[in-house]
Amino acid sequence: MTTATLDDVRRVVADVPDPELPFVTLGDLGVVRDVQWHGDTVLVTLTPTYSGCPATEVIARHVVEAVTGLGLAAEVRTVLAPAWTTDWITERGLKALRDNGIAPPHQGSVSVTLGRHVPSCPRCGSSGTEEVSRFGASACTALWRCRSCGEPFDHVRPL
Repeated sequence: MTTATLDDVRRVVADVPDPELPFVTLGDLGVVRDVQWHGDTVLVTLTPTYSGCPATEVIARHVVEAVTGLGLAAEVRTVLAPAWTTDWITERGLKALRDNGIAPPHQGSVSVTLGRHVPSCPRCGSSGTEEVSRFGASACTALWRCRSCGEPFDHVRPL
């Protein structure tokens, strides 16, 4: 019999790395909505970063593995409402994105074009950036390029 508490479960679930961006955790991204007992099973409720996220099944499997590692049975429920928003990314998550060359949403924005924030380069800090493609390395990012240092970078699209 395990002595793990819901706080223990919350901690291990929050520490599960995102499969697409492994330098940020589910807790960093704010996708963990709830953890509660459901009979003898821990029910973990997640909200994916968007409804068609291809990593949703992998994330659920990793959450179950983390919880069963505590000696508990687990079930993952995905909820789409309220929809995930980039506002749920923690400061630690925003920093991890920047530190790994990805411009976080709204962070370092210096101007607005057609209602969209223009990110600063996460490498050199220049505000002289341009969108290369609306689609980046993951479904949640767009590809940008810095006109100062010439480096490409992903930008997490604000939702």
